[in-house]
Amino acid sequence: MIEYREIISSDKISDRVRELAGEISKDYPDSVPLFITLLKGAFIFTADLVRNLSIPHEIDFITLYSYDNGRRRSNDVRMVNHLRTDLAGRDIILIDEIVDTGHTLTRLIETIEKQPVSSLRICTLLDKPSARKAEVPVHYSGFKIPDIFVVGYGLDYRERYRNLPFIAEVTITDKEKSISANRDSQTLKK
Repeated sequence: MIEYREIISSDKISDRVRELAGEISKDYPDSVPLFITLLKGAFIFTADLVRNLSIPHEIDFITLYSYDNGRRRSNDVRMVNHLRTDLAGRDIILIDEIVDTGHTLTRLIETIEKQPVSSLRICTLLDKPSARKAEVPVHYSGFKIPDIFVVGYGLDYRERYRNLPFIAEVTITDKEKSISANRDSQTLKK
């Protein structure tokens, strides 16, 4: 098990998501922006955000990952699936659950900028500027947080805790570290 403590309540998240949807709706009154959601972590944030928009929009999904073994960041960003929507001439808003090092979004921005998009903006629920290794322009940010490991509201630790309705800081217990290390060594042997 891990230990966690709530740092952002579900009520604060709901209020801030409504505010972000209002800002985006005001910025795109005459457009049908395409929201590209990074899976898996941003799916809950995206669902709540688009339900609060007052403008027409479209959604596509992409899967990239940069965490090895659940918690350790990696500079090696891998793309698992690709976009199906034509991006030419579109206003694009990338939705991520958290921007920390910036490596994942940098990879995605490079991919998208190969096409003639009309505009490209970033929307994130959580922003960790102190963890940044690559510059990423964040246009819509829910909350700034320190460089801590968090779960909840779509964010996970080893595919668990996404269901928490709040954001929580994680403390990995010694027992969990031992279990994780054992799992990792078993995976490497296969």
